[in-house]
Amino acid sequence: MSETAAVVVAAGRGIRVGGGTPKQYRRVGGKAVLTRTLAALAAHPGIGRVQAVIAPDAAAFYAECLADLDPAAAEKLTPPVEGGATRQDSVRAGLEALARAGAPALVLVHDAARPFVDDALIDRAIAAARAHRAAVPGVPVTDTIKVVDGEERVRETPPREALRAVQTPQAFAFAPLLDAHRRAAAQGLAAFTDDGALAEWAGLRVAVFPGDPRNRKITQAADLDEADRAFSGARMTLVTRLGTGFDVHAFTEGDHVWLGGVRIPADRGVLAHSDGDVVLHALTDAILGALADGDIGVHFPPSDPRWRGAASDQFLADAVRRVTERGGVIDHLDITVLAEAPRIGAHREAIRARIAEVAGIPVSAVSIKATTTEKLGFVGRAEGLAAQAAATVRLPEEGR
Repeated sequence: MSETAAVVVAAGRGIRVGGGTPKQYRRVGGKAVLTRTLAALAAHPGIGRVQAVIAPDAAAFYAECLADLDPAAAEKLTPPVEGGATRQDSVRAGLEALARAGAPALVLVHDAARPFVDDALIDRAIAAARAHRAAVPGVPVTDTIKVVDGEERVRETPPREALRAVQTPQAFAFAPLLDAHRRAAAQGLAAFTDDGALAEWAGLRVAVFPGDPRNRKITQAADLDEADRAFSGARMTLVTRLGTGFDVHAFTEGDHVWLGGVRIPADRGVLAHSDGDVVLHALTDAILGALADGDIGVHFPPSDPRWRGAASDQFLADAVRRVTERGGVIDHLDITVLAEAPRIGAHREAIRARIAEVAGIPVSAVSIKATTTEKLGFVGRAEGLAAQAAATVRLPEEGR
């Protein structure tokens, strides 16, 4: 049996979607949200057991979910346990049930209302649990966030590049997480809204690994409608589009350049309105090209002082958001850097990882190469550097 188990938190009432029935038992594409979530986790070869946590009065709903589940997936499910008054109580109930049956080495904690979780995200979660013992999936924040006081006055505007929107499945070494839950319960602390926050309180170092913008949580009625269309296939006929992008910046005084969201020491900097990251600028234009949605200058005009010195990862994140909002999928990103210097070989994997994180795709879907121009042109004269990019995107056919 696999060293990894999953706890699926399904004990909530889900009242914001309306309609009386809790959202995890509402049908999307003919099956309950919870059925689809359980199926996605149970189908993964790296997960050996799936422990559902349900409300005390939800046994009949849960039985209907099992009736629609593939028999092979159902074999991985352990008997459900009843949750508590809070999400934290429910997670602890699931962990205790796993412990009684034989504690796994690793555990993933996942919300029942995230039925779009896929194998690639689960792969990253399991790898992160092994590497860090406590890790949560996160996607870059594209909107500006304000911290306000009780009178709705702004107290702080944190930089977006340091913010992540956290998802599930969250991934942990089993024993430390169970211990943290038990200690919090013993101290009467029950207000943690996710296990990452509880782990931080317990003194564990929590890492963030790339999430997936498609891994949406069903919260409102509109989310149910969108999920129903997606799972029913109404919007799942996708067509492939290829977009390209190109960007160039001249060198100026400085001691570093930004390439693919990574700060690289260099003899000179670049002349630019933002941080001058030619890789992310070219990628942003490539994705916008696949969407037929203008270019980076349309959405982030250099005449706007807001983008002076701005980190370019927010431009890429915005383009990715536009793909997601159209119901699309980014399949592959390919970049070529044209420069005599700096050399990117030592930074290649860091760049790939950063782009994958911002785009919410696997590192294997990001390619970056570099070349010179054999001393020809402005690149050959070391007057500047450039990047060209291609983005392969699938979009719903109705968007053609």
